[in-house]
Amino acid sequence: MNTIAIRMNRVTFSYSNGAVLRDVDLCVQKGEMVGLIGPNGAGKTTLIRLISGILDARQGDIQLDGMDTKKLKRSTIAREVAVVPQQFNVPFAYKVEEVVMLGRTPFMKPWHDFSAKDRDVVVRTMDTVGIGRLARRCFSELSGGERQKVVLAMALAQETALLLLDEPTAHLDISHQVEILELLADMNEKGRLTIIAAMHDLNLASAYFRRLVLLKDGAVIADGSPGQVLTSSTIASAYSVPVHIQPHPLTGVPQVVVLPSGNGHR
Repeated sequence: MNTIAIRMNRVTFSYSNGAVLRDVDLCVQKGEMVGLIGPNGAGKTTLIRLISGILDARQGDIQLDGMDTKKLKRSTIAREVAVVPQQFNVPFAYKVEEVVMLGRTPFMKPWHDFSAKDRDVVVRTMDTVGIGRLARRCFSELSGGERQKVVLAMALAQETALLLLDEPTAHLDISHQVEILELLADMNEKGRLTIIAAMHDLNLASAYFRRLVLLKDGAVIADGSPGQVLTSSTIASAYSVPVHIQPHPLTGVPQVVVLPSGNGHR
Protein backbone atom coordinates (compact mmCIF):
# COMPACT_ATOMS: atom_id res chain seq x y z
CA MET A 1 0.00 0.00 0.00
CA ASN A 2 1.41 3.36 -1.03
CA THR A 3 1.65 5.72 1.95
CA ILE A 4 3.12 8.68 0.06
CA ALA A 5 0.68 11.37 -1.06
CA ILE A 6 3.18 13.59 -2.89
CA ARG A 7 6.72 13.10 -4.07
CA MET A 8 8.65 15.87 -5.81
CA ASN A 9 12.04 14.94 -7.23
CA ARG A 10 14.47 17.71 -8.21
CA VAL A 11 11.64 19.91 -9.47
CA THR A 12 12.63 23.12 -11.21
CA PHE A 13 10.27 25.71 -12.63
CA SER A 14 10.82 29.14 -14.12
CA TYR A 15 8.70 31.88 -15.61
CA SER A 16 10.01 34.09 -18.40
CA ASN A 17 11.68 36.40 -15.87
CA GLY A 18 13.73 33.68 -14.18
CA ALA A 19 13.71 30.60 -11.95
CA VAL A 20 11.12 30.32 -9.21
CA LEU A 21 11.80 26.81 -7.88
CA ARG A 22 15.21 25.14 -7.96
CA ASP A 23 15.82 21.41 -7.48
CA VAL A 24 13.01 20.97 -4.95
CA ASP A 25 12.77 17.56 -3.29
CA LEU A 26 9.68 17.04 -1.17
CA CYS A 27 7.91 13.96 0.17
CA VAL A 28 4.59 14.22 1.98
CA GLN A 29 3.03 11.21 3.64
CA LYS A 30 -0.71 10.57 3.53
CA GLY A 31 -2.42 12.19 6.50
CA GLU A 32 0.23 14.85 7.07
CA MET A 33 -0.61 18.51 7.64
CA VAL A 34 2.22 20.61 6.21
CA GLY A 35 2.67 24.38 6.32
CA LEU A 36 4.65 26.09 3.55
CA ILE A 37 6.36 29.23 4.82
CA GLY A 38 8.80 31.72 3.39
CA PRO A 39 9.01 35.35 2.24
CA ASN A 40 7.09 36.75 -0.71
CA GLY A 41 8.42 35.35 -3.97
CA ALA A 42 9.94 32.27 -2.30
CA GLY A 43 7.91 29.94 -4.52
CA LYS A 44 5.07 28.79 -2.22
CA THR A 45 2.25 29.52 -4.68
CA THR A 46 4.21 28.08 -7.59
CA LEU A 47 4.81 24.86 -5.66
CA ILE A 48 1.07 24.51 -5.00
CA ARG A 49 0.27 25.15 -8.66
CA LEU A 50 2.77 22.50 -9.73
CA ILE A 51 1.30 19.87 -7.40
CA SER A 52 -2.22 20.68 -8.58
CA GLY A 53 -1.26 20.39 -12.25
CA ILE A 54 -1.95 24.04 -13.08
CA LEU A 55 1.73 24.37 -14.01
CA ASP A 56 4.08 21.77 -15.51
CA ALA A 57 7.56 21.30 -14.08
CA ARG A 58 10.37 22.24 -16.47
CA GLN A 59 12.63 19.63 -14.89
CA GLY A 60 12.11 16.83 -12.40
CA ASP A 61 8.97 14.88 -11.71
CA ILE A 62 5.95 15.02 -9.41
CA GLN A 63 3.97 12.01 -8.26
CA LEU A 64 0.49 11.97 -6.74
CA ASP A 65 -0.24 8.74 -4.90
CA GLY A 66 2.48 7.09 -6.97
CA MET A 67 1.21 8.43 -10.31
CA ASP A 68 3.35 10.68 -12.52
CA THR A 69 1.44 13.95 -13.03
CA LYS A 70 2.89 14.28 -16.55
CA LYS A 71 0.87 11.21 -17.54
CA LEU A 72 -2.37 12.30 -15.89
CA LYS A 73 -5.22 14.25 -17.45
CA ARG A 74 -6.31 17.44 -15.74
CA SER A 75 -9.68 15.83 -15.00
CA THR A 76 -7.90 12.95 -13.24
CA ILE A 77 -5.78 15.31 -11.14
CA ALA A 78 -8.96 17.21 -10.18
CA ARG A 79 -10.29 13.99 -8.67
CA GLU A 80 -7.09 13.58 -6.66
CA VAL A 81 -6.35 17.15 -5.55
CA ALA A 82 -8.57 19.99 -4.34
CA VAL A 83 -7.26 23.57 -4.24
CA VAL A 84 -8.28 26.65 -2.28
CA PRO A 85 -6.64 29.59 -4.14
CA GLN A 86 -5.61 32.95 -2.71
CA GLN A 87 -8.43 34.68 -4.54
CA PHE A 88 -11.67 33.31 -5.92
CA ASN A 89 -14.05 35.55 -7.83
CA VAL A 90 -17.45 34.68 -9.25
CA PRO A 91 -18.48 36.87 -12.22
CA PHE A 92 -22.18 36.13 -11.83
CA ALA A 93 -24.67 36.30 -8.98
CA TYR A 94 -24.11 32.69 -7.90
CA LYS A 95 -25.77 31.40 -4.77
CA VAL A 96 -23.55 29.77 -2.18
CA GLU A 97 -24.82 26.27 -2.93
CA GLU A 98 -24.12 26.84 -6.63
CA VAL A 99 -20.51 27.80 -5.89
CA VAL A 100 -20.03 24.73 -3.70
CA MET A 101 -21.57 22.59 -6.45
CA LEU A 102 -18.71 23.63 -8.75
CA GLY A 103 -16.58 21.25 -6.72
CA ARG A 104 -18.50 18.34 -8.22
CA THR A 105 -17.63 19.33 -11.81
CA PRO A 106 -14.78 16.78 -12.18
CA PHE A 107 -17.31 13.98 -11.64
CA MET A 108 -19.93 15.17 -14.12
CA LYS A 109 -20.50 13.27 -17.33
CA PRO A 110 -20.65 15.37 -20.52
CA TRP A 111 -24.08 16.87 -21.13
CA HIS A 112 -25.40 15.57 -17.81
CA ASP A 113 -26.78 17.53 -14.88
CA PHE A 114 -25.60 17.12 -11.30
CA SER A 115 -26.76 13.86 -9.73
CA ALA A 116 -28.58 13.23 -6.48
CA LYS A 117 -25.26 12.10 -5.01
CA ASP A 118 -23.65 15.40 -6.04
CA ARG A 119 -26.39 17.34 -4.26
CA ASP A 120 -26.07 15.17 -1.15
CA VAL A 121 -22.31 15.78 -1.08
CA VAL A 122 -22.85 19.55 -1.36
CA VAL A 123 -25.38 19.62 1.49
CA ARG A 124 -23.15 17.48 3.70
CA THR A 125 -20.07 19.57 2.92
CA MET A 126 -21.82 22.85 3.67
CA ASP A 127 -22.97 21.45 7.01
CA THR A 128 -19.42 20.28 7.79
CA VAL A 129 -18.00 23.73 7.15
CA GLY A 130 -20.91 25.41 8.94
CA ILE A 131 -22.41 27.36 6.06
CA GLY A 132 -25.68 25.47 5.53
CA ARG A 133 -27.63 28.56 6.59
CA LEU A 134 -25.96 30.54 3.78
CA ALA A 135 -26.99 28.15 1.00
CA ARG A 136 -29.35 30.57 -0.75
CA ARG A 137 -27.29 33.70 -0.10
CA CYS A 138 -25.47 35.40 -2.97
CA PHE A 139 -21.75 34.66 -2.79
CA SER A 140 -20.76 38.24 -3.65
CA GLU A 141 -22.70 39.59 -0.65
CA LEU A 142 -20.82 37.54 1.95
CA SER A 143 -18.08 38.70 4.29
CA GLY A 144 -14.48 37.69 3.66
CA GLY A 145 -14.59 34.96 6.28
CA GLU A 146 -17.85 33.55 4.93
CA ARG A 147 -16.50 33.54 1.37
CA GLN A 148 -13.41 31.65 2.46
CA LYS A 149 -15.59 28.98 4.08
CA VAL A 150 -17.61 28.66 0.86
CA VAL A 151 -14.47 28.20 -1.24
CA LEU A 152 -13.22 25.65 1.28
CA ALA A 153 -16.55 23.81 1.04
CA MET A 154 -16.27 23.85 -2.76
CA ALA A 155 -12.84 22.21 -2.53
CA LEU A 156 -14.04 19.63 0.00
CA ALA A 157 -16.99 18.76 -2.26
CA GLN A 158 -14.43 17.24 -4.64
CA GLU A 159 -13.95 14.52 -2.01
CA THR A 160 -10.23 14.25 -2.62
CA ALA A 161 -7.68 12.89 -0.17
CA LEU A 162 -5.36 15.87 -0.73
CA LEU A 163 -6.19 19.51 -0.06
CA LEU A 164 -3.92 22.40 -1.11
CA LEU A 165 -4.51 25.90 0.26
CA ASP A 166 -2.79 29.12 -0.76
CA GLU A 167 -2.89 31.61 2.12
CA PRO A 168 -6.23 30.37 3.55
CA THR A 169 -6.20 32.94 6.37
CA ALA A 170 -5.12 35.99 4.35
CA HIS A 171 -7.21 39.14 4.93
CA LEU A 172 -9.27 37.47 7.67
CA ASP A 173 -9.64 38.69 11.24
CA ILE A 174 -8.20 36.52 14.00
CA SER A 175 -11.51 34.81 14.82
CA HIS A 176 -12.00 33.66 11.24
CA GLN A 177 -8.33 32.66 10.97
CA VAL A 178 -8.64 30.41 13.99
CA GLU A 179 -11.99 29.04 12.81
CA ILE A 180 -10.56 28.04 9.41
CA LEU A 181 -7.42 26.47 10.89
CA GLU A 182 -9.37 24.60 13.59
CA LEU A 183 -11.62 23.21 10.87
CA LEU A 184 -8.61 22.09 8.81
CA ALA A 185 -6.96 20.48 11.84
CA ASP A 186 -10.17 18.63 12.66
CA MET A 187 -10.53 17.30 9.10
CA ASN A 188 -6.89 16.26 9.08
CA GLU A 189 -7.20 14.40 12.36
CA LYS A 190 -10.61 12.79 11.92
CA GLY A 191 -10.74 12.35 8.16
CA ARG A 192 -7.01 11.73 7.60
CA LEU A 193 -7.11 14.44 4.95
CA THR A 194 -3.64 15.33 3.70
CA ILE A 195 -3.25 19.10 3.84
CA ILE A 196 -0.60 21.44 2.47
CA ALA A 197 -1.10 25.16 3.06
CA ALA A 198 1.00 28.20 2.24
CA MET A 199 1.07 30.43 5.32
CA HIS A 200 2.35 33.95 5.96
CA ASP A 201 1.71 34.07 9.70
CA LEU A 202 4.57 32.10 11.25
CA ASN A 203 2.96 31.89 14.67
CA LEU A 204 -0.29 30.48 13.32
CA ALA A 205 1.73 28.04 11.22
CA SER A 206 3.64 26.98 14.33
CA ALA A 207 0.42 26.50 16.31
CA TYR A 208 -1.49 24.40 13.76
CA PHE A 209 1.03 22.55 11.59
CA ARG A 210 3.14 19.69 12.87
CA ARG A 211 5.53 20.04 9.92
CA LEU A 212 6.84 23.21 8.29
CA VAL A 213 8.69 23.57 4.99
CA LEU A 214 10.63 26.83 4.65
CA LEU A 215 11.35 28.16 1.15
CA LYS A 216 13.75 30.90 0.17
CA ASP A 217 14.62 31.94 -3.38
CA GLY A 218 12.89 28.87 -4.76
CA ALA A 219 14.74 26.32 -2.63
CA VAL A 220 13.82 24.38 0.50
CA ILE A 221 16.15 25.58 3.25
CA ALA A 222 14.47 23.91 6.24
CA ASP A 223 11.99 21.07 6.68
CA GLY A 224 10.79 19.62 9.97
CA SER A 225 8.80 20.32 13.10
CA PRO A 226 8.14 23.94 14.14
CA GLY A 227 10.88 23.59 16.73
CA GLN A 228 13.37 22.47 14.08
CA VAL A 229 12.44 25.08 11.46
CA LEU A 230 11.62 28.15 13.53
CA THR A 231 15.06 29.05 14.86
CA SER A 232 16.34 32.59 15.24
CA SER A 233 19.16 32.14 12.74
CA THR A 234 17.07 30.36 10.10
CA ILE A 235 14.14 32.80 10.19
CA ALA A 236 16.43 35.85 10.32
CA SER A 237 18.27 34.54 7.28
CA ALA A 238 15.12 33.73 5.32
CA TYR A 239 13.27 36.98 6.05
CA SER A 240 16.25 39.33 6.54
CA VAL A 241 14.95 40.61 9.88
CA PRO A 242 16.22 40.02 13.43
CA VAL A 243 13.90 37.75 15.42
CA HIS A 244 13.68 36.08 18.80
CA ILE A 245 12.12 32.65 19.20
CA GLN A 246 10.39 31.84 22.46
CA PRO A 247 8.04 29.03 23.56
CA HIS A 248 4.37 29.89 23.88
CA PRO A 249 3.58 30.09 27.62
CA LEU A 250 0.59 27.74 27.31
CA THR A 251 1.28 25.39 24.40
CA GLY A 252 5.07 25.42 24.33
CA VAL A 253 5.21 25.73 20.53
CA PRO A 254 7.83 28.18 19.23
CA GLN A 255 6.66 31.74 18.67
CA VAL A 256 8.44 34.30 16.50
CA VAL A 257 8.99 37.77 17.93
CA VAL A 258 10.33 40.37 15.49
CA LEU A 259 12.94 42.58 17.09
CA PRO A 260 12.66 46.30 16.29
CA SER A 261 15.63 47.82 14.54
CA GLY A 262 17.34 51.18 14.89
CA ASN A 263 16.66 53.22 18.01
CA GLY A 264 13.92 50.85 19.11
CA HIS A 265 16.20 47.80 19.13
CA ARG A 266 17.37 46.99 22.65
